[in-house]
Amino acid sequence: LLTVTMFLSTLTPKFYFALTVTSSFISGLIFVFEWWHFRKYGTSFIEQVSVSHLRPLIRGAENSPPAQAAFSVGENEPSRQNMPECKVWRNPLNLFRGAEYSRYMWVTGKEPLTYYDMNLSAQDHQTFFTCDTDVLRPSDTVMQKAWRERNPQARIKAAYQALELNNDCATAYVLLAEEEATTIVDAEKYFKQALKAGEMIYRKSQNCHSQSPQHEAQLRRDTNVLVYVKRRLAMCARKLGRIREAVKMMRDLMKEFPLLSMLNIHENLLEALLELQAYADVQAVLAKYDDISLPKSAAICYTAALLKARAVSERFSPETASKRGLSTAEINAVEAIHRAVEFNPHVPKYLLEMKSLVLPPEHILKRGDSEAVAYAFFHLQHWKRIEGALNLLHCTWEGTFRMIPYPLEKGHLFYPYPSCTETADRELLPTFHEVSVYPQKELPFFIHFTAGLCSFSAMLALLTHQFPELMVIFVKA
Repeated sequence: LLTVTMFLSTLTPKFYFALTVTSSFISGLIFVFEWWHFRKYGTSFIEQVSVSHLRPLIRGAENSPPAQAAFSVGENEPSRQNMPECKVWRNPLNLFRGAEYSRYMWVTGKEPLTYYDMNLSAQDHQTFFTCDTDVLRPSDTVMQKAWRERNPQARIKAAYQALELNNDCATAYVLLAEEEATTIVDAEKYFKQALKAGEMIYRKSQNCHSQSPQHEAQLRRDTNVLVYVKRRLAMCARKLGRIREAVKMMRDLMKEFPLLSMLNIHENLLEALLELQAYADVQAVLAKYDDISLPKSAAICYTAALLKARAVSERFSPETASKRGLSTAEINAVEAIHRAVEFNPHVPKYLLEMKSLVLPPEHILKRGDSEAVAYAFFHLQHWKRIEGALNLLHCTWEGTFRMIPYPLEKGHLFYPYPSCTETADRELLPTFHEVSVYPQKELPFFIHFTAGLCSFSAMLALLTHQFPELMVIFVKA
């Protein structure tokens, strides 16, 4: 610093001004490049170069870890690029279009579903409810076109045309239950008619499924229709207050079709059991489905945290805990909350009512804001019912990502938090909803440093231009 000061004291005002302008320009370029590199790659260029190249020269290459080590996610886990980060899933608890989504639009004038979300549902319907043998049955041919129609009224009209051709067309009743029925009671009536027709067609397909590959495809389609109808009937019973009946229907469905676990019927069962306050049964379901080999979900992680919190939340006090320390049960509850928040960090703001809810979409993104909306929409009441549970969540959830300095690069219990969730959530959630983006990564030190250096150099250049003689006297002094 003394050497620099002595050098500056020998300069003329014009040369000193030129030097400060040049240094300001260079530091500005460095700042712009640092910012661009951080926005594109998520890391500081200066920090990356210093860690990757300068540190091995100073300390020896053999003592420094490879540059990629900061991005590892565990010895036995696949890399981030190989993980299905942004796969969109069907929402297990999606609402009824006619009886719920449409009613919201009538009252508010806002579209609760995006075109992208409804287009995904149309693709699902074509996959689940159609097959190559539909050309043999005129009613199924009409329904094949109905699922591709964009206009709801055109779909409903096609469903009635299919029923005119065949009064036992189960998929036509399904469409009417979903989109024409304006109440859950009406939807249940349609689904009961669909169940009667679907069981009859399913039995016929079972008898001849081994005759050809086409018959096997028809059996798969008829199975999908039957499972869908039974599940929606159980959801109707749940919404109409017949919860024990709904639980029985869900359990029977899971026993009858155990290979269809990817449909996540157990999440419907968990929600219904929580409404019954059958916490022992909830724990039994979690013991079966909360397994590392199965796709995790917010419903599983946060329900497990709720059960752990239930054991200690009523007597939990932050002041008391800070004085005497946490008990074993409290540590288990806090760790369960940390695990849940690490999986989906958007949920706590909805449970704590720090952010307003909207109707859940028909599809969700695991670990995304859409999944958080869908979970909180149905489970907020269960957290409120347990005294102190939300208080415990409020006291502990923000500490999760302090334990994981770089959640986008390294996870603690799960693979790193996906950085692509924001784009998919904006497609799934309505435009009037403010999409939650988390975690917001802090700017690296060197971006702050170059910004300060640029500002300081610019200030020196300005002062030198305005007061050249005074600045030279100041430097010499």
